[in-house]
Order: sequence, then C-alpha cells, then structure tokens
Amino acid sequence: MSELLQLTPSHLWFFFDKFCQIPRPSKHEAALSQWIQDWAKTQGISVKVDPAGNLILKKPATPGFEQRKSVILQAHIDMVPQANADTAHDFTKDPIQAYVDGEWVRARGTTLGADNGIGAAACLAVLADDSVQHGPLEVLLTVDEEAGMGGAFGLQAGWLDGEILLNTDSEQDAEAYMGCAGGVDANIRFAMQRETAPLHYQAFRIQLKGLRGGHSGVNIHQDRGNANKLLSRLLLDLQAESIHLASLSGGTLRNAIPREAEALILVEPARVDAVLALVAERTQVLQNELKEVDSHLQIVMTPAESPADCFSAADQRRLLQLLVACPNGVIRMSHAIEGVVETSTNLGVIQTRAEGVYIQCLIRSLNDEGRHYVQQMTASLCALAGVDCQFDGAYPGWAPNPDSPALALLRQKHEELFGELPKLMVIHAGLECGLFKAQYPHWDMVSFGPTIQGAHSPDERVHIPAVARFWQLLVAMLAAIPNK
Repeated sequence: MSELLQLTPSHLWFFFDKFCQIPRPSKHEAALSQWIQDWAKTQGISVKVDPAGNLILKKPATPGFEQRKSVILQAHIDMVPQANADTAHDFTKDPIQAYVDGEWVRARGTTLGADNGIGAAACLAVLADDSVQHGPLEVLLTVDEEAGMGGAFGLQAGWLDGEILLNTDSEQDAEAYMGCAGGVDANIRFAMQRETAPLHYQAFRIQLKGLRGGHSGVNIHQDRGNANKLLSRLLLDLQAESIHLASLSGGTLRNAIPREAEALILVEPARVDAVLALVAERTQVLQNELKEVDSHLQIVMTPAESPADCFSAADQRRLLQLLVACPNGVIRMSHAIEGVVETSTNLGVIQTRAEGVYIQCLIRSLNDEGRHYVQQMTASLCALAGVDCQFDGAYPGWAPNPDSPALALLRQKHEELFGELPKLMVIHAGLECGLFKAQYPHWDMVSFGPTIQGAHSPDERVHIPAVARFWQLLVAMLAAIPNK
C-alpha cells in the first residue's frame, strides 16, 4: 500500500496518489482526464470536456446551501517533467515514485507533480466528500498549463456559471495571492554554419551539473545558477585556447531554471593541458561565486567520440557572445509591492539542431510595459547578433484587487482557524487567472495553496502539515460563501 494513503486528509491524498500512478506531463494528460471522467460518472457527478480538453465537473449545493453564490474550484492537471541525469524515467509511461520523508512528500529522482496535483486532488476530494458543505459547485481542471497555458487560452465563455473562482495553484502556506505576472516566450533561432572538423583534434564533452534549478518565476529572485549562462561563460573563456564547438545544449523547459548543460568541443592536442587547467580554474571561480545559493556545482570534462563537423569559428563566437549577453534573472523589483519581483527573464533552453541552435527564454512581468521592455532588450540583442527572434504565447497578468470579497473571506477564515492573517501576495509566476478574466470578467478570484518547495525540479516536495491546513481553509471557505 502506498505511504500516501496513510496521510490525512484521506480523500485528498487518495487522489494525489492516483495522479502519481497515471503519467501526466503537459500535453499528455489524456489518460488522467479519462480516469477522472470515469470516476465522476461512477459518483453521479456531471462532467464534460470543452474543446480545449479542460474538464468541468458540477455538483449541486449541499441541502440548505442552494442560495449561496456559486463557486468554481480550479487547478491544472498537467505537471512539469524534470528528472535528474542519473534517473531513467519516461514521463509519458512511468509512474511518479512518491514517498514520505518526515513531514514532506517527495519523488525519487523526478519532479513530484504537487504543482498543481495537490490542488487538483483537493478539488476532487471536495466532490468526493459529502461532509463538505458548499453552495452550487463547479470544478475546472485545465490542461497544458505548464507548457503554455493551452487550456486556459482555450477556455470559452458560457461553459461555467460560477461567480467566485478559488485557484489552488499557489505554493506557500499562510499566503493569499491576489495577482500574478504575465509572460511571453522568446524563441531565438541561430542558423549556424558548420564546417569539417579539424583533423587530429581531440574531442571532449563538458558537462555542467549539480545545480538546484527551480521555478523560473517563484525562485528567480534567489539568484540560483543557470546552467546555460554558466556554461556559455566558460566556453567563451575557452575561446582563448582556440577550441571548436560542435554542439551545445542545456535545460528542457522555458519555465524551469536549467540545472544542467553540456557541450561537445574539439581541442588541439598541444592545448589539451591548458584547456583542462582553465576548466579547473573557472570551475573553482564559479563554485565560489555560487557557494551561498548553489553549493553542488560540478563541471566535468571527459573524452568523447570526434564529430564529423563543428560550428564555423565566426558563428561560434557570435553564439557564445549572444548567450553571455542574453538577459537572465531579475530585471526589476516592484516599487509598489515590497519584496515582489516585477520583471524577469529566464534563459531556459538551448538545443543544437540540424538547422542551427534554438534558444528559448520566458519573460515575465507584473505589467505589460515591463514585459515589452525585456522583449525590446532581447529583440535588440538578437538584431545586433544577426539572428532571428520571434515572440509567442503571450498571456496577461492578473491585476491585483485588494477589495476582492473572496480575498476578504479567505483572510477572515484563515485568522479564525490559525490565529493570524495570511500574507497578501502577488506571485511572480503565471497563474491562469489572468486568462480567465478575458472570458469571465465578472469572476471574483483568489489563489491559495500548501507549501511546495523546489517546484519544476527533482527537488520538489510538499509539506504534509501545510496540506492539512490548506484543506481546512478550503472547507471553511466553501461553508462560508455568502448568499447571492
């Protein structure tokens, strides 16, 4: 029996345990969606699938609560697929190996999917638990949130009747979220010229690993190491030793701070010792630079099979200069909300392809002007480098509403239950709430959730006591929703 089934609240952990057994990376949610539909039908719960693939489940009000305002509970069912380099895991086929570690639930070598699996499990637990009192209730489970918010983009007007939306995609206990950042993807394509690899040169693979990674919004202010930036800096230094670069790759998702990157280089035999010495020197420099935030950085250089070709010298230099100059991290802190990042960007993905090198960044900002500024910065840099840059997938932020009745109710219930008011926050991440406003401008929205650390990385873990408090607060909120 799974350890998770021994935890409370039992309904919530039952569903999360089931989610761990059914693979659900972004764009591969079909199996879980079907399981939820089948479960709902056995419970007599209305369920339908909209054109975007989102699930909408409805349950009538508890007797005596029919006149309450109707509520939408909302979560996304996809998860970020990240695994350690030494973990063999197919996220489209293999279950997540979740386990209890003291007060935390973790996964073995992979992301856990507590983001947003705990929230989605809570939504279904409300439907399953007839002891929970509520008015007319809808549950909206979206798809493809982590890979571009496809489900939220595709949500159409007229599918939901509720007035208050409770989003469960926040990741810190004792905090109430009333706004979020918007974002846009920067897609950079560098059409590299290749040339025949020089004869008699020795090939080496350089791997940079051991970084913490993390969520490119929630963790961006912590200055964690970005493997793509760090390896690019090293390679630019190695230009002094006349290396030839054959390939470069790092990161897998634009919304995760890259933990690992690697390059294939060619070195003239007479310069091998000098290259090894420079790599060792730069490793020590970078380890010292990051010792307070990323203490396990490693750079490993090992012999490799020689490639047939490599980048031209001119394109190699332009590529490395572009990557070193590319903006990354916090661009501006908010002056309106203390301690909150206003604008940031994450150099999330580098891939060497047949046609050249593909680079993807995710730009986030609480306002459109901040996003526009970093778009200008990135586009200008690419223009100077002579490479193509296109922006897509833009989504709006969720403008804070301090006067929200739902927010006021959440604060009241939190104080009654736990003896303190929750901290009011605006999250520097892309909640789906901003997109929902486009089709349902009348919705009153608030977001809350349990403590989840290390989201978007294999260090992800969820705090078991915080899940219990999150459930208590959710149940109390539903019972206290006012009449229409």
